[in-house]
Amino acid sequence: MARLTLAGMLAVPWLLLAGLASGDAVSDLQDAGRANIDAQIAKSATCTKENLQVRREWGDISADEKKAYIAAMLCIMEKPSKLDPVQFPGAKSRYDDFVVVHMNQTMTIHGTGNFLSWHRYYTWAFERVLQTECGYNGTQPYWDWGRWAQDPETSPIFDGSETSLSGNGEKIDHKASGMVPAGNGGGCVLAGPFKDMVVHLGPVSPSIDPAPPRNPRTDGYGDNPRCLRRDISNQLSSKFSRTEDIVNLISTSPDIGTFQTVMQGTGGFGVGGGGMGVHGAGHFTIAGDPGGDFYTSPNDPAFWVHHSMIDRTWTIWQSQDLEARTQVIDGGTSMFGGGRMASLDDLVFLGVSAEEVYPIKELVSVVDGPFCYVYE
Repeated sequence: MARLTLAGMLAVPWLLLAGLASGDAVSDLQDAGRANIDAQIAKSATCTKENLQVRREWGDISADEKKAYIAAMLCIMEKPSKLDPVQFPGAKSRYDDFVVVHMNQTMTIHGTGNFLSWHRYYTWAFERVLQTECGYNGTQPYWDWGRWAQDPETSPIFDGSETSLSGNGEKIDHKASGMVPAGNGGGCVLAGPFKDMVVHLGPVSPSIDPAPPRNPRTDGYGDNPRCLRRDISNQLSSKFSRTEDIVNLISTSPDIGTFQTVMQGTGGFGVGGGGMGVHGAGHFTIAGDPGGDFYTSPNDPAFWVHHSMIDRTWTIWQSQDLEARTQVIDGGTSMFGGGRMASLDDLVFLGVSAEEVYPIKELVSVVDGPFCYVYE
């Protein structure tokens, strides 16, 4: 079966959208739903005000907090993998363990009924490993796409400073790949804490031209050491992940099926028109290798702030009507269709990345099941 590219799955012809977002209407929606979440905490058997954790936007945490998060990420990049080195020779670190599980399950966790719950648990498990294995005392930050939509390169996330997640790749001659426009970089990341990062896994479905060297194994699990590449620009963020786009997604989605479809791209990952969706716009604002690879995108350190914002957006949508929007999912168990519809009883497992296996019904609330966190 042909490999599916992230470009092919998520990109669509651009819409002629314009205008800047005014104010922080996403935070207004978040505040409007907070009372409902607080009421749920009051009823929760596991989550209390005393153990509640708070996730905040990268631009709102202090320099010391940013450095602590970065240090924890660098720490797990140095810790050895728990995977079988014969089966997964490219998995060199605990960080790589998270990349492998995403590669393993890519075709059953996108465009499916477990897309949101799987990635909620995945992002939380990553946060927990930072805390339990590398002494991180903070929480998983998020990237408010709308806040930096007009110029992501100068945002505190990507400005290349010591308190960023490193900057853009070196500007090189390169071409658009599929529906992904060529950005302002394309080459190796040269500044910031992750400038010396070595990517080992993949590529599987690269979305940059020139493409990275082929992996020695067709499944992408071989050891293929290379630099972290990015191709950041505002070409997608300024059209598809503005504050107004996030607000529209939350405010005009009457049910979970509509919400997750529009989030991933109208018509199923954006194929066929209607809009790219904030999910694809975030991935392709980072772009490069491995950020633009549908299978190995978690190998870019910015993946985690992006998917924390995916989770925040879902949380805000849920909080507008928790009773009707919590124990609900929609979609099948395979990205290509076929098979059966997903069930709330379906199990979510992450291999060596998280020991516990949970049914989806325990992963649909941020203040029940294993979770106890909110966004501010």
